[in-house]
Amino acid sequence: MTGLKEVRTRIRSVESTKQITSAMKMVSASKLRKAQNAILKLRPYEAKLQELMNQILEKSGDIPELAYNDIRPLKKVLVIAITSNKGLCGINNTIVIKKTESNIEKKYPDLHKNNNVDIITIGKKATDYFKKKDYPVLKNYDDIYQNLTYEAVEPIAIILMESFKNGTYDQIEINYNRFKNAASQTICCENFLPIVVAKKPTTAEDIKSEINDEIDYLYEPSKTTIIEELIPKIIKMRFYKALLEAHASEHGARMTAMHKATDNATELLKDLKLHYNKVRQATITKEIMEIVSGAEALKR
Repeated sequence: MTGLKEVRTRIRSVESTKQITSAMKMVSASKLRKAQNAILKLRPYEAKLQELMNQILEKSGDIPELAYNDIRPLKKVLVIAITSNKGLCGINNTIVIKKTESNIEKKYPDLHKNNNVDIITIGKKATDYFKKKDYPVLKNYDDIYQNLTYEAVEPIAIILMESFKNGTYDQIEINYNRFKNAASQTICCENFLPIVVAKKPTTAEDIKSEINDEIDYLYEPSKTTIIEELIPKIIKMRFYKALLEAHASEHGARMTAMHKATDNATELLKDLKLHYNKVRQATITKEIMEIVSGAEALKR
């Protein structure tokens, strides 16, 4: 049976852990509120830009081929993995890392075998993992979370766009967690470049709805100029949105993990205190029995 001293030591240890996890939960909740507001405000804007681009490109068969929708044979691919810099957020990082690794090995086995798949990591967890596994990590942007603004993200997006435009890579893929709520995040494997226009409706109801909702645009100065200005902006916004999604997912996952850890610590404390009382009672009973037995022995 465990002694009283050992039980008391463990109770103090669990109480200290509970205080830490509770504090981390409150910090994460505060950060989540800010990150959640940022992504919820951006989503409608990005979705409307995407919708506008799809509508324009569907009716733009007379314009020349654009630089960012050039679908070509895959000779070299760039994969971007977005995780967090810190842990203690459940499987939030692990799921992105494992999905990225799985995609590389299943979708691009021949390219990977011939060292034609490069990786860019955002977040120290992904950087450490892929470097340890000797994957070709081209560059990391782990410091971006210190100043996660559109102005800070835009130069990275421009580098990616230029690497596709000049033919360095034939496809760029992004893997990250999409924020749903504090307790739920969804893994997203997104084809970043080349851009693919959403398919036109196929069912009769969809076609009828499309006709009713059809918008006739007047272009000034010209259709080509507007599209060439619009598409780069949408691509940059999509990249910024992916980072905001991953950032909000991190804090949501960490808040949930720390909430569960705090609850587990509370339950463990109850069990430990119950065990402590049982051990204490057993010790007192044993001492009383020894005293009584000693007294009886003296009487004899």
